[in-house]
Amino acid sequence: MTEKKQLRTIDAPFVALGPSGVAVRDRLKNLTPQEEKVLRLVGEYQGRLASVDLKARCEAGHNHDNDAWATRKRELTEQSSSRIAGTITKATHDQYGLARRCLMAHIHSLEAGVRTLMHRLSLPVGEKGSKRAPGGYRSKGEWFHKSRRLATLEHRLEVARHDWKSGRARVVRGGRRLLKNRHNLQAAQLTEQQWQERWEAERWFLAADGESGKRFGNETIRVTPGGEVSIKLPAPLAHLANSRHGRYVITSEVLFHHRGDEWRDRIEQNRAVAYRIHLDVARGRWYLTASWTRPAVKAVPLETARAQGMVGVDTNADHFAAYRLDRHGNPVGDPRRFSYDLSGTAAHRDAQIRHALTRLLHWTKQTGAQAIGIENLDFAAEKTREKHGRKKRFRQLISGMPTGKLKARIVSMAADHGLSIVAVDPAYTSMWGDQHWRKPLTSKTRQMTRHDAASVAIGRRALGHPIRRRTEPPQHHQSDGAGHRTVQADRAVRGREETRPPMTERAQDARRRTERTRTRATSTSNTVRDARSSRTWVQDPLQDTV
Repeated sequence: MTEKKQLRTIDAPFVALGPSGVAVRDRLKNLTPQEEKVLRLVGEYQGRLASVDLKARCEAGHNHDNDAWATRKRELTEQSSSRIAGTITKATHDQYGLARRCLMAHIHSLEAGVRTLMHRLSLPVGEKGSKRAPGGYRSKGEWFHKSRRLATLEHRLEVARHDWKSGRARVVRGGRRLLKNRHNLQAAQLTEQQWQERWEAERWFLAADGESGKRFGNETIRVTPGGEVSIKLPAPLAHLANSRHGRYVITSEVLFHHRGDEWRDRIEQNRAVAYRIHLDVARGRWYLTASWTRPAVKAVPLETARAQGMVGVDTNADHFAAYRLDRHGNPVGDPRRFSYDLSGTAAHRDAQIRHALTRLLHWTKQTGAQAIGIENLDFAAEKTREKHGRKKRFRQLISGMPTGKLKARIVSMAADHGLSIVAVDPAYTSMWGDQHWRKPLTSKTRQMTRHDAASVAIGRRALGHPIRRRTEPPQHHQSDGAGHRTVQADRAVRGREETRPPMTERAQDARRRTERTRTRATSTSNTVRDARSSRTWVQDPLQDTV
């Protein structure tokens, strides 16, 4: 007697919250050599202050409090200004918090790897696994190497847990990836000078938080509605100022073409806007980024989001599979695909995601739906190397899917189009969608894939319907005489799945109506033994003629 598999509990769908902030960027064009020199000096000087402050924060660990924060800010104020010191200490606090969250995620990953290794090492060599749990290792040699790896991961886990308890955070200003490139410049396709320029530029600090009530929303880096940019220089560099009150005015004008009206409305009302200036060493271009927070907007109720139907979206490694569903969960029209390419640089991948999402949102608006149902994906536990050790291509497939970036992108872009995002549990959507929807929706003119069927399953779950087509059997017979099913549209809805129309006439009635005489009566079936034949033969007069 086989045991039934216990399915895990499926979380209820929910409407994702809208974006909490906005960031726009423009280029600082035609900078003079003197202006570039001033920007480099200011960024380098404030970058050193930020490095010292980050070191002090990491050394404090759990012993840090508001008094320690005030002490750090007071020391930085003596070397720069109170506003610059406040910006640096706040950035340090955020960086330390991010490092701690990354450390906790690293601990969870190590724990998952240790559990998987211990499970597989406890099984006999060569034992096959199942869909729920991997089996034993294939050979004694592989078992030995994995036992050594288990010892390595246990040591790393012990060190990470000790860092977490002590409050230690390992942070690299400039980025750990760029730091590692220094040891392998040939693979990074960089010379030593190019790497040094990128390293210095990444460690600069040219940023300022906004202040409501101040002129144009920022006193340190000020941008007028006409596009004039000026910087409040720190005290040791005040002699480089070319304007009053220790300010340096840049001749390059900034005009934000994207969200320019929204940015201009904020600075004209003296509302806070934060700015950051950075150098793209590879292109040799300077950029200015403006950012501000949005007021908290209450999410649309789930029932309101479902009122006009739903567009179910299945996220894959190279495309989005989408299907339009009405509010009763019935697929409408044909499936759509929005492809993207995740190879190449990070900027190229980000552009591909934005382009695919833009096409998806425009198509959703055309269908009339007001919400998009998407899986609440999180592959933190699935990315571990120990679970899919030999399946390198599959591990690369999972790791390459931009789940975190996709969440942030689709929520912010959908809010601009007036659409809601309904996040659903991804459990069993591909399997059940393929089981219940792939074959019924396939026709001569429509080809359904497993991903298209999964998008239907996601949309139905977002609408609150079960994934399977009908949930209750008929009460008396196979027709709908007892009423419509639980997941079936009501009788008053146009386009519902109707019952088979009644047969107007039978075949024998049609033969009587055409007045055709049978020459052979109905015979007994050949499968019936010892039955008297009921055949009646009628002689044909044409057979007797010669």
